[in-house]
Amino acid sequence: MTNDRDDASLIDQPAGLREEDAFDAAAVGEWLADRVEGVTGVPVVRQFAGGASNLTYLLSYPERDLILRRPPGGHRAASAHDMDREYRVQKAIKPSFPYVPEMLAFCDDASLIGTEFYVMERLEGIILRRDLPEAVPSSPDRVRALCTDVLDRLVELHQIDVRAAGLSDLGRGAGYVRRQISGWSDRFRRAHTSNVPDFEDVMTWLSSHAPDDVATCLIHNDFRFDNIVFDNAGTMNVIGILDWEMATLGDPLMELGATLAYWVQSDDDDVMQQSRRQPTHLPGMLTRAEVVDYYAQKTGRSVTNWKFYEVYGLFRLAVIIQQLYRRFHDGGTHNPLYKDFWIFTGYLEWRCKEAIKEV
Repeated sequence: MTNDRDDASLIDQPAGLREEDAFDAAAVGEWLADRVEGVTGVPVVRQFAGGASNLTYLLSYPERDLILRRPPGGHRAASAHDMDREYRVQKAIKPSFPYVPEMLAFCDDASLIGTEFYVMERLEGIILRRDLPEAVPSSPDRVRALCTDVLDRLVELHQIDVRAAGLSDLGRGAGYVRRQISGWSDRFRRAHTSNVPDFEDVMTWLSSHAPDDVATCLIHNDFRFDNIVFDNAGTMNVIGILDWEMATLGDPLMELGATLAYWVQSDDDDVMQQSRRQPTHLPGMLTRAEVVDYYAQKTGRSVTNWKFYEVYGLFRLAVIIQQLYRRFHDGGTHNPLYKDFWIFTGYLEWRCKEAIKEV
């Protein structure tokens, strides 16, 4: 059993503000005062250290705390970091899918702080990262319940009525699988640096083995534990899903493949274990194969040709890692988190080729 003090110590807290990511807090405060009821003056700004894409800040007012999201500076993929999309999707699905924060204001005037941004309510809760906190029950039964609660939210997400939510225009319709292979391949070639493999064999294999879409639904496109908020250590119920910048209408099995690329299980090799960012290795957690079976059972979808989706997920992760490394390589950021990402890019090429051998 935990108490409120124990839970408070587990809630994600911001750190200091990195100089390269600072912005004009007074300008934001003045802009928000006209748009969000009950906030006045200049907020105290602190920055959350977690995450490797968009930047997240805590705006502290005497009355309440808010969250500001904005893209990073430096080299960025043209289609990434779409603040308008991230804001619009969450606002649209909030009435039928309660696991998103309330959207409060969107700013498309980049002159204010140098980029577009949006502001939302703060969801106070627990975000799981590499290891399960000691205060969270860790028996295999409790861990399994936590795991299946997360997977049930993914199933629920894929059942959202996009027409009723007004999101029918979010995607481009049929052909999603092939567009993704083409798009991620182009992104990798643009982000390539001389110290990583070229992935041409992997991209060729994916292109020649791409199946037709199995369905078209709303997908989050970055669904993993460190984007999920749990209520408290005692119950660990999902109350929020964050980071919707890549949400779109697409194939749900492509989403599952992308999610499982991050899913490090207990029998994975040492490199995978070192890269682990979520506690999916614990007794009680479903293995990747069990996740696929669970999803198929819950949705009634027949999951065939799984190796394609597995390789796609690993390749997609390699592209994301390489894009972040490219920003560091080109001097667009000095965040030391990205310094050695090129090593893992090369490892993921090996993983892709090993999976292809099994086909």
